Amino acid sequence: MPDLKIITMRDIESERVQWLWEPYIPQGKITIIQGDPGDGKTTMSLAIAAAVTTGAPLPGNCACITPDNVIFQTAEDGLADTIKPRLEQLGADCGRIHVIDEGEKTLSLADERIEQAITKMNAKLFILDPLQAYLGGTDIHSANGIRPLMKHLASVAERTQCAVVIIGHLNKKSGKSQYRGLGSIDIYAAARSVLTVGRIDNEENLRAVVHNKSNLAPNGTSLTFGFDPVSGFYWHGEYDISIDELLNAKKQQPENQFARARKLIENALRNGAVLATEMVKMAEENDISEKTFYRAKSALGVISVKRNDIWYWEMPEIIVTEFREDRQHGQDTQDGHGAAMTALTIFDSKFTESGAV
Repeated sequence: MPDLKIITMRDIESERVQWLWEPYIPQGKITIIQGDPGDGKTTMSLAIAAAVTTGAPLPGNCACITPDNVIFQTAEDGLADTIKPRLEQLGADCGRIHVIDEGEKTLSLADERIEQAITKMNAKLFILDPLQAYLGGTDIHSANGIRPLMKHLASVAERTQCAVVIIGHLNKKSGKSQYRGLGSIDIYAAARSVLTVGRIDNEENLRAVVHNKSNLAPNGTSLTFGFDPVSGFYWHGEYDISIDELLNAKKQQPENQFARARKLIENALRNGAVLATEMVKMAEENDISEKTFYRAKSALGVISVKRNDIWYWEMPEIIVTEFREDRQHGQDTQDGHGAAMTALTIFDSKFTESGAV
């Protein structure tokens, strides 16, 4: 049995937290970047790595940092056809980005080669993508299996003062954000900082980054990044969105045809009635099928109105207001018989003698 040793806090020398990217990624600690597949977390991590290799400032950093070495370990993307082209597009100094060769033996979180490589290359950033590929057969949901692995990795980060970034996927659960990470809660608990990446509703090319855990400083401001068809990745700026808003947002592709049809009808009828023939023409010009267009019309409660043998589309609240005004006018002039309605026919159907309305 080892001898008992007691440490007194008076003998501990206080230290300031060192940052790779304040307050998002601390040196000597574990940071998690998590998100759904395809939401851009790996690309964002590569952008961070590229900035570290060139000394370029990251969002919120006022001054350039000293260029440093990075180790980027991935089990999902090809180095030659995916990772390097992305790094080159991001302007990285590829001579400062290194990879541990797994040709003879697959890497795991408990592997001594991680600390050896960080020390040899004097790396300031170590990225592991994704976490589940480096567990060495340990069940990701097992607290007893995950806890010692994360403790070991945290010790490596502290000894080398390297910022360790783990990329992970989200699960499909609902509820508190700390339970949305894939696997045991001990993974989330071991990290000193957690960044969650996700899509923004109706913004096809933008992603939000929410700082939803920070043990060493107040949470950083939520950020956005985008994908330009020509120049690729770019930082877009700050964004007002919470972790709950991000996680509960609908994960949707660009606006579907039904949503476009609803929006087109709402905008067209905002200021009053429009000729039915004009509405149908709008649908054709916007590549919206007739079936979808009339389904959207029905969903919005739009009513077909016939005036002087000409069909119009109107929002129902406009019809009600007009009916009340005409009825009042009829009562004043026709002793309550509402004669004004004789010139107005309301018909909630898409068919007339000449076709759809």
